[in-house]
Amino acid sequence: MKNAVSWVLVLFLTISLLNNCLERKTYQEISKKQSFVDQLRQLYSSGDASSWPKPVLDPSKPVFTEIGHLPKVEFPADNPYSEDKSALGRTLFYDPRLSGSSQIACASCHDPELGWTDNKTFSFGHDRQLGSRNAMTILNIAYAQSLFWDGRAESLEEQSRMPIEDQKEMHEHIDIATDKIAKIKGYEILFEKAFGDSRVTKERIAKAISTFERTVVSPPSRFDKFIDGQKDLFTDNEVMGLHLFRTKAQCMNCHNSGYFSNNQFENDGTALLGSKQEDLGRYLVTKDPADAGKFRVPSLREITRTGPWMHNGAFSTLTDILTFYNSGNPEPPKKRSTVHEGITLHSQKSEMLKLLDLTKEEIAQLEAFLGTLSTRTTRPVPPKLPN
Repeated sequence: MKNAVSWVLVLFLTISLLNNCLERKTYQEISKKQSFVDQLRQLYSSGDASSWPKPVLDPSKPVFTEIGHLPKVEFPADNPYSEDKSALGRTLFYDPRLSGSSQIACASCHDPELGWTDNKTFSFGHDRQLGSRNAMTILNIAYAQSLFWDGRAESLEEQSRMPIEDQKEMHEHIDIATDKIAKIKGYEILFEKAFGDSRVTKERIAKAISTFERTVVSPPSRFDKFIDGQKDLFTDNEVMGLHLFRTKAQCMNCHNSGYFSNNQFENDGTALLGSKQEDLGRYLVTKDPADAGKFRVPSLREITRTGPWMHNGAFSTLTDILTFYNSGNPEPPKKRSTVHEGITLHSQKSEMLKLLDLTKEEIAQLEAFLGTLSTRTTRPVPPKLPN
């Protein structure tokens, strides 16, 4: 009986000792992890980006611009800013009389309450026709070096007339749209204030709308305030998400600068060549086979407000996108080639896209960080349209 009691006592003491060791080890690991997060918090909120940990970049991207604040908007020399011109552009942006049906305005697809997009997979336009690509937000569009998913417009002035003339969108000839605006008496004073006289031309319409669009800029986000020293604005998960964004997840390869885009074109494996959903992307503009399936890298600012995401609106949650990238952007073998106008084209997915081996916790931390790039929804009152 004594031996049995002794063995029970020994077993109890052994288990207690093991539990204490495990608890101590767990505590040490948690403490070590917390210490690492605290160090990162201090570095990233220091106000000095040169002290940040070195980013992990693909060898094919030797040059990059560090993430940070949006710079001051620059207006082109041939279309300088004026408050009156921006006000005219804002009015035209909301005016459906630029469309063939007089029912569709620029604001129909770029609603400020919906992140300056429409939160639809594909927008609808004239006669309820569906477009073929997701509507990109115009938030911070002043920093884009080319417009549309395929970059077919090199300036906002050039871009502004394209939706008006697109048969699926506003379905109106730019000259007819100009004549319609010129016949509206109330526009005379607006054009005179903006340009010095009341003459209405398509070039002036383009310049006014472009001037307004360049003013649609995000206010400082939590990210901007955090890196300026407000270190308590980020949770631990958001701090880790920022660090992962710049290192293990390698998001920095494409989403860098204050705009969180390198303004380049990349093939992310979503072109679906050879299927009913195929999109040749940049190739339709350049006719260079190497551009088949490439699309403009979008900004990540305001990302939580501008879904669904990708050129085809294929993803409805950020978790799905991050999981897709974590798995190396798998591209179905049967959807990597197509024949277009007698030319065989192949999708060459970017070599940067590899398995990332992110854990579920790390994916959640990345998503938490992306949320810090968005700001509060604004609900501006639309302008009163001239008669």
